[in-house]
Amino acid sequence: MEKFSLKGKAAVVTGAGSGLGYATARRFKAARAKVVMADINSKTAELAKELGSYFIKTDVSCEADVENLMKSASEKLGGLDIVVNNAGIICPEELLENADKNTYQTLFNVNVMGVVYGIKYGQKYMRDGGTILNTASNSANGDYAGYGPYIMSKISVVGLTKAAAIELAPRNIRVNCICPNTIDTPMAYVDGCETELQVMGIQTPLARMCKADEAAALYHFLAADDCKYITGEDIYIDGGLKAGPANQMIDAILTSLKK
Repeated sequence: MEKFSLKGKAAVVTGAGSGLGYATARRFKAARAKVVMADINSKTAELAKELGSYFIKTDVSCEADVENLMKSASEKLGGLDIVVNNAGIICPEELLENADKNTYQTLFNVNVMGVVYGIKYGQKYMRDGGTILNTASNSANGDYAGYGPYIMSKISVVGLTKAAAIELAPRNIRVNCICPNTIDTPMAYVDGCETELQVMGIQTPLARMCKADEAAALYHFLAADDCKYITGEDIYIDGGLKAGPANQMIDAILTSLKK
């Protein structure tokens, strides 16, 4: 038996127009899955054509869009086996004392409700024994001052994942979420989020950002039938950040104390 093959599997990946979503779609395709790439950016159609995949324009904050995505993808692919709820956004740093309702609502609509809709309609068109993968973040374990809205949204994704894993277990549909550290994608360089970039090299034991292809490998692993007993998990891919302080960070602190 070929290990970790996705041959013949029908997959939907949201936020597939760039970064982690694109890397995951490409990885799935290489593993011989049939892939529908969903994104709010119409230019993703060109990338889908290059991969030999389908494209469906989707705003994940719009329930009707996500319903149409899953229905149309199921019709194109003959049912669904894998749904990756990956589309997400970040906002500039904002301290809680300056909390703006619109900032929180915008992130909630995309990062949280996008996952809610993806689970709601993904499972509807999914064959029993399928898998749903949600993109959370290392931020679900806490983050920097000013990242409250983003932390709120990603902690919610972890909670939704656990609830869905229990609800869909009778159908043997596995639901997990991946919590990456900062990934070297365009989203990492959004104006107003400089703190993360400035400390990544010193705070992370592996002393660098995660590459999109490295994170996509984890999605591939979890999507395969080889992993049929993993569900309800929030799995961190963070370069050792949760393990403890990086050597280089300790050295920098000690050096500064000697001055």
